Amino acid sequence: MGGPGDPAEGTPEGGPGGGEDEYRSVVFDESFVRAARLQEFSAQERIADRAPAVRRRPPLRRGGLSRQALVLVLLIAIAFGTAVYMGVRHPYQAPAARQPAEPLRMTVIPLAPQGKVPGHPDPEQLYAHSPAAQYRVGAEGIPLPASRRTAHFSDSQVVSALTTAKDYVVRSSLDPDVLTGEQVRSVRVLLDTDQLDQFDQSFTRPAADGRHAPTGWLVRFDPSETELADRKIRVQGTLQAAETDASTLEVTADHTFVYALRPSGADEEARASLFTVRRELHFRFDRDDLRMHTAQLVVSYVQAGPLSCAEDSANRLHPLLADQTAKAGGPAGTDPYATGSATALCGSLATSAQPRV
Repeated sequence: MGGPGDPAEGTPEGGPGGGEDEYRSVVFDESFVRAARLQEFSAQERIADRAPAVRRRPPLRRGGLSRQALVLVLLIAIAFGTAVYMGVRHPYQAPAARQPAEPLRMTVIPLAPQGKVPGHPDPEQLYAHSPAAQYRVGAEGIPLPASRRTAHFSDSQVVSALTTAKDYVVRSSLDPDVLTGEQVRSVRVLLDTDQLDQFDQSFTRPAADGRHAPTGWLVRFDPSETELADRKIRVQGTLQAAETDASTLEVTADHTFVYALRPSGADEEARASLFTVRRELHFRFDRDDLRMHTAQLVVSYVQAGPLSCAEDSANRLHPLLADQTAKAGGPAGTDPYATGSATALCGSLATSAQPRV
């Protein structure tokens, strides 16, 4: 039996504590109702003798694409545009085909003295009474000039080109191991790889053909004949850099070197003499050379004396030492019918270029 306050049939189904209590947590808000695909007919509509109790609602029509779809389309458009831009302006595009380095063109001109070569036991006295009296010693005579950026090369790139050119001049003209020995590697490592075959051929098969003379690449003497009387070589000259096009820098090195020499094996009391070499070198640098600290040596113009015109100056220089005179005879004959050969040249060393002792 029910309690005093309960209805005879028990608690009503819709009342508190009835069977619907378990559905009280389910809330049907207005948006849920509007989104329903089935709609119940109203009481008025059911009076109109409609058989079905519900009807299917047409899908909601929304103006344009959903926000998620718009975002997706926008992202695809941005990704496509970025891919096109990177394809056109990629910062790491393959560089244009690099032009091979030109072979070195060289000219070596011996300068013959007009009389005996002056000498003195003290090299300092020779220098003091010569045009080289005010020259600096060694690499100090090859200072780097003030540099500025060009239209297509930064200041650091210009400095790099000048520094590499100076290193080549120092190693090929002042290094005692290069001057009186067989050392050439220190010079070779500064050359563009395209010129290494020409360099190597010049030393394995030297020739006075304007392409393969070792003395066009560097200064060297015959150690069996000559040695340095003073390692303080006097130098004076200039370095100049200029841009030739958007991908090339050129450096011109024009220096005069003065060496104090004596016969090999002679004691320190032996009379020394001065030997002068004027070198004008033209270097070319592309961006690969600047990055690798190498250079393309394209022109080498050398004047050196006192020398005998009759001596071969292509492989090694054979200076005339104190109290010696030039041998009779001129330079080797030039055959105009021989293609690819260079004209044999020789000059006369001015008396004013010799020390007055």
